[in-house]
Amino acid sequence: MPLRHAYYHDKQHNAVKNIKSVLILGGGIAGAEAAIAFRKKGFSVELVSDRDHLFIFPISIWIPVGTLKYSDASIPLKKLARRHGFTLTIDRVTAIDAESRRVWLEKGGERSGTDAVVVALGAAKIQYPGMEHARSICASPQNSLYLKERVDAIIAKGSGKIAFGFGGNPKDKSAVRGGPAFELFFNLHHKLKKLGIRDRYEMTFFAPMPQPGARMGRKALEAMDGMFRDNGFKTRYGKKITGFDEGGVMFEDGSRLESDFTMFISALDGHRVIKESNLPLNPSGFIMIDDYCRIDGIEGWYAIGDSAALEGPDWKAKQGHLAETMAVNAAHNASIVIQGREGALKGYREHLNILCVMDIGNGAGFVYADGIKEIFFPMPLFGHWLKHGWAHYYRFSKLGRLLRTSGV
Repeated sequence: MPLRHAYYHDKQHNAVKNIKSVLILGGGIAGAEAAIAFRKKGFSVELVSDRDHLFIFPISIWIPVGTLKYSDASIPLKKLARRHGFTLTIDRVTAIDAESRRVWLEKGGERSGTDAVVVALGAAKIQYPGMEHARSICASPQNSLYLKERVDAIIAKGSGKIAFGFGGNPKDKSAVRGGPAFELFFNLHHKLKKLGIRDRYEMTFFAPMPQPGARMGRKALEAMDGMFRDNGFKTRYGKKITGFDEGGVMFEDGSRLESDFTMFISALDGHRVIKESNLPLNPSGFIMIDDYCRIDGIEGWYAIGDSAALEGPDWKAKQGHLAETMAVNAAHNASIVIQGREGALKGYREHLNILCVMDIGNGAGFVYADGIKEIFFPMPLFGHWLKHGWAHYYRFSKLGRLLRTSGV
C-alpha cells in the first residue's frame, strides 16, 4: 500500500461492514474540512462545490497589494479529493428539500438516500445600492483580483481618496467580518509607504457601528485606535450606510464620504438556496442547529460554518477556525449516532472565541477574546512572516504533507 494512503487505511480498517455515506454541500473552508474529517471516520464522501478550488480567504488580503498570487491562495479540490479519498462533484446546489431529504444540483440532478448530509454552502452578503462600486475582499474570490486592479489604478493615478469599511447585520450580530477590512487597509497603507507616496493619499475607515472591532476586546481596540492616530487615518463611525456610487459612500443622515477607491465588506446574510428551502432558519436565514451541529428536527443532517446560526454570547462571530471545528465535530457526532458507536458528542459552543493574527503589512497583532479574558500583543515584523508561514502550513497540511490540528 502506498505510504500516503496508509494513515487512512489504519483509521478505516475496522469500519462498519456497511460503509455509511455523507453528502457535503459546499467546498469552502468548512466543507473541505468536513470531507476530510468524515473520510477519517470511514464514511463514503461526496463533496459538491461550485468552485474547483478551496480558496484560502484569510490570506487573500495580500492579493490586491501584490504580495501573493491568486494561485497561492488556492488549493485544487481534485488534489484534496485524491489525497483524502472522497468523490468531488463540481456543480451548483439549486434546491434543498429537508422534508423529503433531497438535494438538487444544476447539472447533476437529484441527490438522496445518503446516511448524512452536511450543509456548508457559506453565506450571502447583505446588499446595498451601488455595491458594484465597493467590492469586498470577503465575497467572491475573484474580487481579490478586481481589487488588485483598483490598487494598481489608484497608485498609477498618483494621489486620491481611499475608503475601506465593513457593515453589520442587526438581525444576527455574529454575521460580521471586519478583520480583513482592517488588514487590507493596513497592507495598502504599508505598500504606499514603501513606494514613498503615502502622503499623497487620504485614507478613511468607515463603519455603521460606533466602535468597529469592539468584539476583539478593549486592549485590541485601544491598540487599533493608536495605530490609526499614528498613521494619520481618518474615520467615519456610527453612521448607517445607505449606498455607494462611483465617487464614494452615502449615509443615512445625508452625509457623504468622497472616495476614489472604495472597499466594503458587507455583513453576512443567509444563502439564497438555504433561504428558499424548508430548513429551520433564524431571522437572517442561517440554519438552526444544536450544539452538536445537528439541524433542528432533521435526523442525520448537519450545518456548519457560515451557513449555520450560532448560539452563544453577544460577542460571538463566525470565523474560519470555528467552521473547521464544527466540521470535525459533525463528523465525530455523525459517526457516533449513525454508526451506533459509543462516545460523547462534541459541541461547538465551548470553542466560541475571537482569535486572529491581524496582519498590517510590516507586522501583526495577536488577538484573543472569549468573554472572560482578552489578549492582545503586537508582533512587529515577525508577525507578518508568521502569518505567511501559517499560509504554507495550511496548504501543506491540507494536502497531507504536514500533520495539522483542525481549527489552527
